[in-house]
Amino acid sequence: KEVERLEYEAYAPMAEAEIRKICAAARKRWSLKAIAVAHRTGVVPVGEPSVEIAISSEHRKESLEAVHFFIDELKARVPIWKKEVYAGEG
Repeated sequence: KEVERLEYEAYAPMAEAEIRKICAAARKRWSLKAIAVAHRTGVVPVGEPSVEIAISSEHRKESLEAVHFFIDELKARVPIWKKEVYAGEG
């Protein structure tokens, strides 16, 4: 089956609180300058990004490690649900 689009739902108050907790955990672990996170909800066409994470630090290694940590934590902890809609399903 071919995926036509993705549909995301979130419980926003809890999702935002969990994202703030992940930010705090990342700041404790690395010396970070800034963190920006956005996760789309609703319909997301295949091939378009559903999540964007940008983290800056004095050294790129810290930023890259923090982004890796952040996406793993986000997927494990944040109440955002993904539904794959296949071609022909409407």
